[in-house]
Amino acid sequence: ENVFLPWISLHHPRKVAGIAMGLILGDVSKGEEPVVLTDILGSEDALGDMDFKIAGDADGLTAFQLDIKVEGITLPVMRTALESARVGLIHILGEMEKANPAPGGTMSKYAPQIRTLTVSKKYIGRVIGKGGEQIKSICEISKIDTIDISDDGVVVLSGGFGCDMDAAVAIVESLTVEPEIGKIYRGARVTKVLEFGAFVEVLPGIEGLCHVSELDVTRVNNPKDVVSEGDRIDVKLLETNERGQLKLSRREVLLDEGGEEVRAQVAAAKLAREDAREQRQGEIAADGQTEGG
Repeated sequence: ENVFLPWISLHHPRKVAGIAMGLILGDVSKGEEPVVLTDILGSEDALGDMDFKIAGDADGLTAFQLDIKVEGITLPVMRTALESARVGLIHILGEMEKANPAPGGTMSKYAPQIRTLTVSKKYIGRVIGKGGEQIKSICEISKIDTIDISDDGVVVLSGGFGCDMDAAVAIVESLTVEPEIGKIYRGARVTKVLEFGAFVEVLPGIEGLCHVSELDVTRVNNPKDVVSEGDRIDVKLLETNERGQLKLSRREVLLDEGGEEVRAQVAAAKLAREDAREQRQGEIAADGQTEGG
C-alpha cells in the first residue's frame, strides 16, 4: 500500500508552505501509543524519534524529507503524520494569505506606464514630425513623458500618473494607418477652403481634396457656402492617384446615407437643370428666328 499517492501533487504554480512533524514513541510494553508532534522545535527534533519535513498545500504534497532514529515507522503513524501535516499547512497558508493576498489584477494608477509598438520604417518621419513637433504634440495631448523611436521602427512610450497612455498609442497608430479606398472617414477636419473645393484631413497629417462638385448632392457655386475651415464633415475616399493624392467626396456619403429625401433632392435638382437647359435652348431658338425675320 502506498500512502503517498492520494496526496502527491502535479506541477503547477501556486503558494505552498512547509512544516516539520515529529514523533515520540511510547513504551509498547506499557501500552503507550506513539505521539505525533506538529511543527516541532529544535529540542523536539533532538530528543524525538522522527523529523519529517513536508511541503505542500491543501491540494497535494510537493516535497518531503524524512529522518528517523528508530528501526521503522508503521503505516498508521505515517497516515497520522501526513494528515496532521495537511491540517497544519492549511493553517499556515491561511496566515500567509493574510500577509500576502492575491494580486488585485490591475496595476496601480500611480505606477509608471510603458507601452511598446512597432511601426513601418516609412512612417517614422510622420510620427516624429518636422523638428519633432508631432512627438511634442502627442506628449502635450496625452500628458505622457517621452516617446523614443529606433531606426527599425520600435516606438517606446512612457508616462507617469495621470497620463493617457491609450490616447497616445491611438495617435501613433493613426499616424501609421494607410487610407482605405471606399472607407468613410467620420468627423474629418476641413483644413482649407478654396474656390475649387476643400482640403480635408482624414487622418493625422493626411489630407485630401473634396472637389466642389463632390461637396453636396446639388450644384455648389461657392464651396464656402457649404463648409468653412475647422468644420468636421464625413467624407468617403474615392481614389488615390499615382502621386498619393486623395480624392474625397462628401456627396457620396450623403447619397449613401441620406435615403429617399436626398434622392428626391437630387432628382429635383436634375429636373431643374434640364428645365433651365430647355429654357435656354428655347430662348436661343427664338432669338434666331427674330434675327432671320
